Amino acid sequence: MSRHFDKAEGLCEDRDPATLGFVFNQTMLRIADPKRTLDFYTRVLGMTLLKRLDFAEMKFSLYFLSAGDDFSDISQDANRRTIQTFGRPAMLELTHNWGDTGDSVQYHNGNSEPRGFGHIGFHVPDLDKACQRFEALDVPFQKRPNDGAMKGIAFIKDPDGYWIEIFDASKSGDICAEHS
Repeated sequence: MSRHFDKAEGLCEDRDPATLGFVFNQTMLRIADPKRTLDFYTRVLGMTLLKRLDFAEMKFSLYFLSAGDDFSDISQDANRRTIQTFGRPAMLELTHNWGDTGDSVQYHNGNSEPRGFGHIGFHVPDLDKACQRFEALDVPFQKRPNDGAMKGIAFIKDPDGYWIEIFDASKSGDICAEHS
């Protein structure tokens, strides 16, 4: 029996025991203006800031955000919260290099040449309702749910131009059925 749930070339069947306990912790995005970007991720997408770290000698700040509804396990003790932050799965790390502003820098979002990084994704319980809210908040869309060949998903843009896929996980089986 395979340890993987699907098939693809290149999969390693035997997991090295040395990787037990490894946790995918973060995706890092560079940001030009912490105020506008933190507002976007906390107000528009409902994320929670778990930890901020300022590196004065190197002139940058890190902001670790998490999505979720229950943070009762997060410590008020700064050291313990740092440990929890770096051990938690699926965090968004926003990095601001001091001196960068929306007027002085533009980051490559990976969706134009040369292509690379593409997007992050958020499940929402009601795609249409979420998109109506994004419209009311003047969030820019890259793709609306009924645009393009792949229906039932949307892409919005954050203040730095990064794409965010918006989808309802309960509908993903139907949307992806012909591709399975």
